[in-house]
Amino acid sequence: MATTKNCKVCGNNTFSEGILGNGFTSITPANKVLGSSRLILTICKKCGEVTSMKVENPKKFQ
Repeated sequence: MATTKNCKVCGNNTFSEGILGNGFTSITPANKVLGSSRLILTICKKCGEVTSMKVENPKKFQ
């Protein structure tokens, strides 16, 4: 079953994804020296609100 989500700010229901991380802005686990992952952001196409963030490689944080 598909779910429709709406932006909390403007009510729009169309979103786009972007990636944050180019080697300098990636997220690193707090308890490890090596290993990082880029962040995938879901962005409202109307107002630009970031509605979610998730790591691209969650296994690096286990």
